[in-house]
Amino acid sequence: MLDSRLHTFLTLCQTMNYTRAAERLCITQPAVTHQIRALEEHYGCRLFSYQGKTLSLTPKGEKLRELARSLAYNSQKIEAALSAAAPVSLRVGATKTIGEFVIAPLVERFLRQHPDAAFSLMVENTQFLLNALEEGKLDFALVEGFFDREKYQSTLLRREAFFGVCAPNHPLAGRAVSLDELAGERLLLREAGSGTRAILEAVLMRNHRSLESFARVTELSDFSTLKTLAAHGLGVSFLYAPVVERELAEGTLVRFDLEGEPLSGAFHFVCLKDNLFAEEWRDWMG
Repeated sequence: MLDSRLHTFLTLCQTMNYTRAAERLCITQPAVTHQIRALEEHYGCRLFSYQGKTLSLTPKGEKLRELARSLAYNSQKIEAALSAAAPVSLRVGATKTIGEFVIAPLVERFLRQHPDAAFSLMVENTQFLLNALEEGKLDFALVEGFFDREKYQSTLLRREAFFGVCAPNHPLAGRAVSLDELAGERLLLREAGSGTRAILEAVLMRNHRSLESFARVTELSDFSTLKTLAAHGLGVSFLYAPVVERELAEGTLVRFDLEGEPLSGAFHFVCLKDNLFAEEWRDWMG
C-alpha cells in the first residue's frame, strides 16, 4: 500500500495546484499542505517552490516524483497479483508504427496464453505514451524514436530499416538521393512527437539541416493518407519497412535511400524504473 503522503505528493505533481489537488483527493487544502510539509520534514529538503505564483518542483522533488511513480505502480500491481479474484491485466502502449504494423502477433500470443486476461492497447505517438506511462495509465510501452534513457527502464525489442518512399514513376524512385536533391520535394511527415518524424529530424540534424530546409512540408497523423499521397506522386516520405511492406510488394510505392549509410531505427520496450514486473512483461511480449 502506497503511503498516503506520497499519494498526495503525486497528485500535487499532476495538478501543480493545492486547491485542485485537494478537490481531486476529497480532502481539505490545509490537509494537502500538512502532508507535503510532513514529507519535506521527513526527507529534509524542499520538494516544491514558487516562482512568482507558479508552483514548481525542486530538483529533489523531481527525483522523488520519479521514485514515487515506480512505488505507486508496483504497489498497485502487487495488490492485484495477490488478489485471487483478479484476472491477469495488461495495459500496453505502442507508437503508431508498432501498433498498426508490428504488435498484432504479440497481442495474439499473449491472449492465447491468457484467455481470461483483461487487455488494453493505446496507440499514440512516443511523447503521449511516455506521459501516460508516468501517470500510471500503462504497464509498459513499445516505442520508436528517442526518449530519455535515464528516466525509464528499457530493452531493445528490434531494429528496422528506415528509408524513403515515393511513387513508382517519381524521379527519386530506386535511387540513392542527396539531401540537396531531396530538399526540392514535398515532404510528407508524421506529426511532431512521433518517433518516425524524430528519426528523420535526427538524420537532418547530423547533416546540419532541419525541416526548414524544405520549402514544402505536409504533416499527417494517418499512415494510410500519407502513403496514398506518396503513391499518387504528391510528395515523398520516410517510413519504417513494416509500414510499407505491402505497398512495396504490390509496386504502388518504391523505395529510395539517402546517400551514405543505410538508416535504421530502434523499437524499445519501455517502463518505469524499478518496475518489479518488467521481466514478466518482456517475456510475454518479447
